[in-house]
Amino acid sequence: MREAHAFAAVQYDYVRQSRSVLLEYCATIAPPDFLQENSSFGRGSIRNLLVHIANTYEYWIGKVGLQQEMAFSEYESIRRIEDVESLFDQIDKLMEAFLTATDGLHLPTIDYEINGKQDQTNAGKLFTHVITHEFHHKGQVLSLSRHLGYTPIDTDVMR
Repeated sequence: MREAHAFAAVQYDYVRQSRSVLLEYCATIAPPDFLQENSSFGRGSIRNLLVHIANTYEYWIGKVGLQQEMAFSEYESIRRIEDVESLFDQIDKLMEAFLTATDGLHLPTIDYEINGKQDQTNAGKLFTHVITHEFHHKGQVLSLSRHLGYTPIDTDVMR
């Protein structure tokens, strides 16, 4: 199992590296643009998209995977890119605890409820969900920045 844990940790490190490039880029966006609402993008602003990504980790990894009580981050509590960086430092700690607890993403079935529906999952599916969800919304952040007049950079894992 240790090999699987090591692989998952390396995989998450790739996610963190890509996120770091995205956050460095977001630091170049003017603060009013960072908060600018645009109804064409699901969560409305670059800040909201980034907080939504973190909330997804908080829910699926913290609450469901680790079965911890979680205080979900509020959009309005995040005003600057430095706040987002601090938020993702907390997410990284949550993921470290999850990867340690699941020992290579092997875990018995996990029961959960969402939108009033009972279901089951496992650690591997939770891990895959949060990282693919992050990359989906990362693309929206880059597209929204283009709509705001910025030139997005390459944040792919392979760049």
